[in-house]
Amino acid sequence: MNILVKGHSRFVSIVSSLESPFLLAIRLYWGWQFMTSGWGKMHAIPRFTTYFASLNIPFPAASAHLVAGVEFFGGILLILGLASRLSALVLSVNLLVAYWTADHEALTSFFSDPDKFTSAAEITFLVAALIILFLGPGLFALDTLLAKRYKEQHS
Repeated sequence: MNILVKGHSRFVSIVSSLESPFLLAIRLYWGWQFMTSGWGKMHAIPRFTTYFASLNIPFPAASAHLVAGVEFFGGILLILGLASRLSALVLSVNLLVAYWTADHEALTSFFSDPDKFTSAAEITFLVAALIILFLGPGLFALDTLLAKRYKEQHS
């Protein structure tokens, strides 16, 4: 039994040491995806506004600019690991609104038809944002560097 406990402890130690590289990979990949998605929307605002109008979203032009900016700048912030949790929160809310307005049927099928829910385009973006929101940016982030500097100056 002792060998199992030691083996498990070693396994947990190894996996835990990979947390920050994993979070960095999530931030870099999904930050890039958010940024390029927002960039694309910024350069197609008339079409994006028309789409929002078709969904009966209030103030479609302003909403289109807001969503494009949230995705573009939120993606950059995730890549940098700056204001990571706040960015992830804003991106998560953005994606929940996207689910609600653009794919309401998929959202409401969360329990009745999970495959429909998980096959919606928003899910992978939402999961990535939620990972950063709840776990933070990891060690390889400007947030971590700034927090360390702040602690050193105020100790």
